Amino acid sequence: MKLAGLKTVESAHDESIWAAAWVPATDERPALLMTGSLDETVRLWRPDELAPAGPPSRGHALGVISVAAHPAGTVAASASLDSFIRVFDVDSNASIATLEAPPSEVWNMQFDPKGTVLAVAGGGSASVKLWDTSTWQLIANLAVPRPEGARPDRTGSGKFVLSVAWSPDGKRLACGSMDGTIAVFDVARAKFLHHLEGHSGPVRSLVFSPVDPRVLFTACDDTHVRIYDTDGKSMVGAMSDHVSWVLSVDASPDGAAIVTGSSDKTVRLWDLSMRAAVQTMTNHSAQVWGVAFRPPGGTGVRAVRLASVSDDKSISLYDYS
Repeated sequence: MKLAGLKTVESAHDESIWAAAWVPATDERPALLMTGSLDETVRLWRPDELAPAGPPSRGHALGVISVAAHPAGTVAASASLDSFIRVFDVDSNASIATLEAPPSEVWNMQFDPKGTVLAVAGGGSASVKLWDTSTWQLIANLAVPRPEGARPDRTGSGKFVLSVAWSPDGKRLACGSMDGTIAVFDVARAKFLHHLEGHSGPVRSLVFSPVDPRVLFTACDDTHVRIYDTDGKSMVGAMSDHVSWVLSVDASPDGAAIVTGSSDKTVRLWDLSMRAAVQTMTNHSAQVWGVAFRPPGGTGVRAVRLASVSDDKSISLYDYS
């Protein structure tokens, strides 16, 4: 397996780019890359030449820290440091809904595989908020308990939820916290199941394997990537090759690899059968906040694409094979 650099767009935004996600293809158009920046805008990019697919989307008063796309490819959401989530039509950019939360309670977010629920990491509220995508009403607030005997994290509150991920079957929801723990929920019962432990710093990104709904990959400031069996409540692997914080992780569609982005300015490809980094990409000159594989599907699409975004305001595109 390998990554091959295709294109890098410098100054893709006016400020640091903190978020990236792929909008799935529809019958009318291919998949699009969506990026969010501290310049308060969301931008859409065509998947091959990384040319803008329209004007910037505005509407936030502070920097955009997370973007998410509905699995149907027609609706997207952006979250900002202003504690608002803007939901909009991808093709027309028309606003559909504005979701408001108290300060410091909107961080990473993701639509469930069926597109019926938007999960949002709740930051200082120590929770994950679930929004119904048919009504855009808040339908659940999943409280994340502190592990027994846990020390307070650096926020002083004991829990600050940074990241969230759905299992591919939509039955489980995992969220990563500032204190290094990961909480796992049974979504249908809105029930906390257990914590996964092992990290010693903020867990800023996590993703389930696309081929095994039990397996979870996590990225942490402690420079480690860990692999968990979420049903068995156990850590089944740990990998370390970055020399600084691991800020982002995504799994390849074939389930054979993961890719990470780090504050050491690199993007790394990990072979899961070897449990080792097999390639390091050095396209960026500042920390890499987001990595995202293009979802499979779309007319004539054969190559698997990966995108990375950085504090250096650039976007890089790669082929994965």
